[in-house]
Amino acid sequence: MPTPTITNALTIDVEDYFQVSAFAPYIPREHWERCDCRVERNVDRLLELLAGRGIHATFFTLGWIAQRYPQLVRRIVDGGHELASHGYGHQRASDLDEAAFRADIVTAKQLLEDIAGHEVRGYRAPSFSIGERNLWAFDCLAEAGYRYSSSIYPIRHDHYGMPDAPRFAHRVRGGLLEVPVTTARLFARNLPASGGGYFRLMPYALSRWLLRRVNERDGQPAIFYCHPWEIDPGQPRVAGIDARTRFRHYLNLQHMEGRLRHLFDDFRWGRMDEIFLAADTTQAPPAP
Repeated sequence: MPTPTITNALTIDVEDYFQVSAFAPYIPREHWERCDCRVERNVDRLLELLAGRGIHATFFTLGWIAQRYPQLVRRIVDGGHELASHGYGHQRASDLDEAAFRADIVTAKQLLEDIAGHEVRGYRAPSFSIGERNLWAFDCLAEAGYRYSSSIYPIRHDHYGMPDAPRFAHRVRGGLLEVPVTTARLFARNLPASGGGYFRLMPYALSRWLLRRVNERDGQPAIFYCHPWEIDPGQPRVAGIDARTRFRHYLNLQHMEGRLRHLFDDFRWGRMDEIFLAADTTQAPPAP
């Protein structure tokens, strides 16, 4: 295999299994406190894996989690990783009005900064829920002091997606830098190449090939994301969920850690801020 020459961004969305958007119809928000919260042990396992390879990543962290596990946040920062915001309560940006969204992102940023003792510059919307109908969210993020967002997925999906958005880092409203999660252009379509459920569904060799294609054909760094619950095959099973949700959530959890080990070894990885804020990698914004 060729030696990696591009540093890609490794990102982890710090949320627990009961907080995923697909479970919202089955687990009311007011029941979260009753759930077996496993995020701390799973993040610690990821921190151990990264430390063993000298990799620093970006942790997009829910304010709800940070408020209950401040020592976990400090361990992330002490490990040399970037602390970024995933909002406070894992509500989709597309489900909130402007005032509620602003309150969510400001609350999360202030909470994370108070715990970490330094500026939080990055944000990722839950379920990549910024799109054509709520582009005002970028203005809110810029006004709140965020420097970049990673909230758009340029694909077609039943829960999210903005397929006509630029595939790589570009300036959006308010001067904010938007860094979409990675797609590979093939057969005149954007194919998912960023991780998540697709990484567990596809053979590892295909995921690796798509990421290399972005590095070699496009000459661009890729953005990979995963969740702590994805390395936890022993997590409680949620009763009554539909077949599609069950398939997407539980598929190949037992293989995820092994695949991540291969991924960490096959590519060069770093933090979002060090890759995208340290150099001008932006595309011009799309024409109005």
